[in-house]
Amino acid sequence: MAWNEPGGGNQHDPWSGGGRKPDGNGGPGKDQGPPDLEEALKKMQDKFNGLFGGKKGKGGGSGKPPGKFAGFGLTALIGVLVLAIWFASGFYLVDQSERGVVLRLGKYHETVTPGLHWNPPILDQVTKVNVTRIRSLSQTTSMLTKDENIVKVEISAQYVVQNPKDYLINVRAPERSLEFALDSSLRHEVGTTNLIAILTEGREILAQGVYDRLQRYLNTYGVGLRLQTVNIENTSAPDEVQSAFDDVIRAREDRERTINQARSYENSVIPDAEGRAARIREEAQGYREAVVAKAEGESNRFLALLTEYQGAPEVTRERLYIDAMQSMLSNSSKVLVDTEEGSNNMMYLPLDRLGGGAATSRSGSSSGNSGSSDIEDYELDQLTDSVIERLRQRESNNSNGIRREGR
Repeated sequence: MAWNEPGGGNQHDPWSGGGRKPDGNGGPGKDQGPPDLEEALKKMQDKFNGLFGGKKGKGGGSGKPPGKFAGFGLTALIGVLVLAIWFASGFYLVDQSERGVVLRLGKYHETVTPGLHWNPPILDQVTKVNVTRIRSLSQTTSMLTKDENIVKVEISAQYVVQNPKDYLINVRAPERSLEFALDSSLRHEVGTTNLIAILTEGREILAQGVYDRLQRYLNTYGVGLRLQTVNIENTSAPDEVQSAFDDVIRAREDRERTINQARSYENSVIPDAEGRAARIREEAQGYREAVVAKAEGESNRFLALLTEYQGAPEVTRERLYIDAMQSMLSNSSKVLVDTEEGSNNMMYLPLDRLGGGAATSRSGSSSGNSGSSDIEDYELDQLTDSVIERLRQRESNNSNGIRREGR
């Protein structure tokens, strides 16, 4: 049966929570539906009035009106609750790796260190910045070198936030500024370097140059960033000409290898040549010293002989003559025989030695035959004595004979 059907004994609308049911006396019962909003507000107001000195109404809210302080008390309570919530929301914690930048009414106020802090909400805005995390930026770009060649460079930079205030306030997009500054620094350094140096041993120098220039740019911009490292990850020629550059690099490596081999040969030959030259110099020095010493000895001997000659000219002159004749005849193969005086004595001459007498006398005793050498020396001494005696006789008999005083 519908809720509004005539004659129904259980009529109620669906929004009344079942309508009013009859009580035990046959009259209408209490309303079992949801309470009225106005009634709920009045009950709440009565409770607040009771708390702050007002009187509670009777008979379904027909009592006396609330006191004059009832509205003020409710407002004060709400204000205290709002103030407590506002005060509690002002506490915040800054981590050990962070720094807090405080803006008061949009203007920089201070930078707080790690720990628990309080700042008035709404008035202050606190932004936490991590100052220990290492951030990185990488780029790959192609550019012209000093010798007008194209090179592709892959570079990476690691950095940290050094000044949180500058990082948040001075520049709107610090990372974007760093990217532009890195590109500018790299192009400047590559534009002042030859291609071969970039592709081979000049990469470390290039990275250091980019690091110094980029840090100067960041300090000038005031972005609050500090570089940790700048690395040249890879350098290569464009893909279209990579094979040709590989050939050039291999040829350069062959050239360096040949140069190193030549230097190795040079290092092995030069010391040998220097050693031979030093030996020749030492031999020449020794020969020089020997000649000088011999000359000095001859000079000293001559001076000593001169002193003796001045003391006894005749004896000295005769002795010099004898020594000269002995030295001359000892190297001669001729034999002088005195035939003026009658003598039947027969001299036995070593005919087998006369032909090679000169050579034998030059070689001395080096032939190894000591007996034959003694015989020859004895015979030569006899011959020399006889010749000297004969010459003395001739000199004494002939005043116009040979005179050797000038020697």
